[in-house]
Amino acid sequence: MISNLDLALEDIRASDDAAVAVRREDLEVMLREAREGAERVRRIVQGLKTFSRNEEERRIVLELRPILELAIAMTTNEVRHRARLVMDFGAVPLVEADAVRLGQVFINLIVNAAQALPDGQSEENEIRITTSMDATGRAMIDIQDTGPGIPASIVDRLFDPFFTTKPVGVGTGLGLSISQNIVSGMGGEIRVESDARHGTTFRVVLPPASVQELARHVESSPPPDIGRARVLVVDDEPALGTAFRRILRGHDVAVVTRAREALDRLATGETFDIIFSDLMMPEMSGMDFFEEATRRFPTAAERMVFVTGGAFTPDATAFLARISNEHLEKPFDPESVRSLVRTVSHRRKIPAVSEIVELRAKEDPGARTAGTDHGHRDARHGRL
Repeated sequence: MISNLDLALEDIRASDDAAVAVRREDLEVMLREAREGAERVRRIVQGLKTFSRNEEERRIVLELRPILELAIAMTTNEVRHRARLVMDFGAVPLVEADAVRLGQVFINLIVNAAQALPDGQSEENEIRITTSMDATGRAMIDIQDTGPGIPASIVDRLFDPFFTTKPVGVGTGLGLSISQNIVSGMGGEIRVESDARHGTTFRVVLPPASVQELARHVESSPPPDIGRARVLVVDDEPALGTAFRRILRGHDVAVVTRAREALDRLATGETFDIIFSDLMMPEMSGMDFFEEATRRFPTAAERMVFVTGGAFTPDATAFLARISNEHLEKPFDPESVRSLVRTVSHRRKIPAVSEIVELRAKEDPGARTAGTDHGHRDARHGRL
């Protein structure tokens, strides 16, 4: 739905047809409103999937704004009947953090701010979320409410486990304690200021990402456009294949609905710069497709990207954790697909280990085993 709306908007804006031009403004408004509604659904689904994961901490270099926006989307129902939400996002550095855990912190603080305000008085109260930098270059995220404030006598106890000012059945007294532990583990801190006249402000302070991590982040950024790519889409849902075709206009896109059909095409010698494969499919799953491709067409397997609405089985979860291939989570937006095509196709210009081994084997049939060992040894030392 999002892909179709995006592409329809692109076409409307680019069209010079006189008949369309007459109604272009109305059409754009309708499509844009539908797109905004679809985006709200997408972000809620994404938030549910992201913040419900129970996995080991995984820190990466990330921007704070998308995490905050996702937390805001997840807490809209708590806020909208109690306060106006004001966002004042100033410049902040990239940070090194676990997106899931940091999202949990922001959700806790926004919900706390909302619950400090009476229900049904949204025009009289405000929750303001501000981002800025302190004098040392650290990121600061302020979540401020216009509630009655917290008595000075208990401010020092707010982060104690099981301490709560909420009624029985509303709070466990663990939210702030857990949030403090998460932020402290990332090298940051949480502060609180409160008085009866100006309400309460919780401030999260996080250090900027290290130079080494920033360098790795820049290296992993998508490369520029590489021109026309050959793309194979394997998905048992025909509408998804159609969406990929529309998103990737300008590329050569082949679509099949069965993994075995994809294997048959690879067996004829067809090559693709990138293969998008659904993870869960009837007859042959994306996991089985990958294992078979790894055995028969290793170069193709290296260029597979898995499209998933969620790895619902332990085997699927373990599979995605085990392989190095990228995966694309539904619901996705067109730019995510295009970015992956640029990234994976760019690697196509760099010979894979398996390709080098094959070339050496053709030049010297007796060198296959030695070539394989040498190829992996070189790859580990960064010389390929």
